Amino acid sequence: MTVQQQDVKKLAGELERKSAQDVIQWGIGEYKNKIALASSFGAEDVVLVDMIAKIDKSARIFTLDTGRLPQETYEVIEKIRKKYGINIEFFFPDTKAVEEMENTKGPDLFYDSVENRKLCCNVRKMGPLRRAMSSVDAWICGLRREQAVTRTDIMKVEIDETNGGKIKLNPLADWTEKQVWEYIKKNNVPYNALHDKNYPSIGCAPCTRAIEPGEDVRAGRWWWESPETKECGLHAKKK
Repeated sequence: MTVQQQDVKKLAGELERKSAQDVIQWGIGEYKNKIALASSFGAEDVVLVDMIAKIDKSARIFTLDTGRLPQETYEVIEKIRKKYGINIEFFFPDTKAVEEMENTKGPDLFYDSVENRKLCCNVRKMGPLRRAMSSVDAWICGLRREQAVTRTDIMKVEIDETNGGKIKLNPLADWTEKQVWEYIKKNNVPYNALHDKNYPSIGCAPCTRAIEPGEDVRAGRWWWESPETKECGLHAKKK
C-alpha cells in the first residue's frame, strides 16, 4: 500500500534526515513503476539520473520536449541514454494548441507579458506534464531550496496539490550548487554544455540566457520578469 496523505507530514520529517539516494530508494521501492523522474537534464537532473540508474535502470524517466529546447539539451539527453543504457520517455505539446497559440499571439508571445509567457508554458509544458503524470502516483524532481525565492520551503517529500495530490520527491532539496557539481565531476556524469557558458538554469532557448557574475542562478530564466513570477507552473503551489 502506498503512503497515505495523512502520513506525508511524518514521512517528510523522517526523509528530511535521509540522503538523496535513500529518498530515491524509498520512492522506487514504494511506488515501483508508478513513480518517475521528470527531467529537463539540467545539472540537478543528471545527478538524479545517475543515482536512479545505479538503483534501478528500469525506473521511469520522462522529459517534456517543448519544441524550443536548445540543441545542447538534446545532445546531453543522447549522451545520457548511451552512457546508462536507459529509456527516456518524451512528451510533446499538443500540435493544435501550439498552432492556435502562435497563430493568435505569434511565436515569441512570452516576451509581451507574464500572462502570455504562462500561456506558452501551459501549452508547451503543463499539457505534456499532465499526460506524463496520468500514469504515475509520484514523481521525482531536481528542486533545491537555494535555487529561488519560490523554492525555499520545499521538503524532500510533499503532496503536489497542483498535480492531483500526487507525492512529489525532492531528493536534492538541501543540496548546494557546490555539492551538485562535486557529484557530477566525481561520478563523471554527462551534463549540458551550456553550463560551461554560464547557464546554471536551462529551459527553452528563447527564455534562457547566460548570467553575469554575482547574479542569482535563476536570473537567466525569464529574465524580463520579477523573481516572484519565475515558475512555469510545473512547481507552482496552490494558494
